[in-house]
Amino acid sequence: MFMKTIINTNNAPAPIGPYSQAVSAGNFLFVSGQIALNPATGQLVTDDIKTKPNRLMDNIKAILVEARIDFSNIIKTSIFFNRYAELCPG
Repeated sequence: MFMKTIINTNNAPAPIGPYSQAVSAGNFLFVSGQIALNPATGQLVTDDIKTKPNRLMDNIKAILVEARIDFSNIIKTSIFFNRYAELCPG
């Protein structure tokens, strides 16, 4: 049986529902979905298509750092866009 450890950091947005930022189970880390929310201000970053992903990745990095790992440990990730026009303007 794997021991589960809840991972939370103040350097990423706090969960707004009944879940954790991440859960460590054995050698696996399961990170909850993230949005481009600035944890310092609580404001959603809406500047442009370049700024939003950077904020989102900073949030994920903060969770990984709290779990004492980094991006090189990621095996799979999914990124969802809801405004395709921002990706391919024109």
